[in-house]
Amino acid sequence: MKEEISILIDLQGLDTELAGFDQNIADKEQELNDRQQSIEEKKAEAVQCRQKVEELEQEEREVKAASDDAAIRIKERQNKMMQVQTSREHQALLKEIEDAKQLIKDTDEKLLQVMEEAEAEAEKAEETENTCKGEEELLAEESEKVAAAVKKLNTRRKTVQNKRDKLAKKVPPSKMKRYDKLLKKRNGLAIVQVVDGVCQGCFMTMPDQQFNEIRQGEKIFSCTTCQRTLYYTPPEDDES
Repeated sequence: MKEEISILIDLQGLDTELAGFDQNIADKEQELNDRQQSIEEKKAEAVQCRQKVEELEQEEREVKAASDDAAIRIKERQNKMMQVQTSREHQALLKEIEDAKQLIKDTDEKLLQVMEEAEAEAEKAEETENTCKGEEELLAEESEKVAAAVKKLNTRRKTVQNKRDKLAKKVPPSKMKRYDKLLKKRNGLAIVQVVDGVCQGCFMTMPDQQFNEIRQGEKIFSCTTCQRTLYYTPPEDDES
């Protein structure tokens, strides 16, 4: 029975190591994915900036057209003033001219504002695009390093997996099935140590009698709370 417990302990150690490989690989790949996602978000920002520039340029053309129309109206009204005969008509044309001049003044201010906004958006887009280009180059380099690291991890993982497979054959099928079930159900921890009568899986205290029987190692016990298989390792200075 002690030999069987020893095998299960070794098996748990290998499974923990395998899980470590998997987590390490997953972390490296997630880091790359996060960086790629960040780049994609920046690219989307750059696209929005470019779209904003197009909208502002269209607005700039519309404002310029309104200013040109106002200038034409001024010229037309000035020419028409040569033909009017009444003071009322003259005053009406003067008002139209003044209104057109005010419109030109307003559109000139608006045009300057729109041009400045368009320039700022264009600069922001270019800066963001350059940032993305630099980050993509760095990501490509990092991806190569991660790929090499993952390859090494997978090579080491394969070695550990082979050891695990060989060791698993030494465990009776029924007990191996239970072990694998616990491994999945209990977050990769199917067999745990008992310290001072406390299960190190769920940290629940067990009856003294059960603890004493586990210490004897004559048969396999499970935690009544978390169902993990339990084992006891005596302290180095424990002569019992």
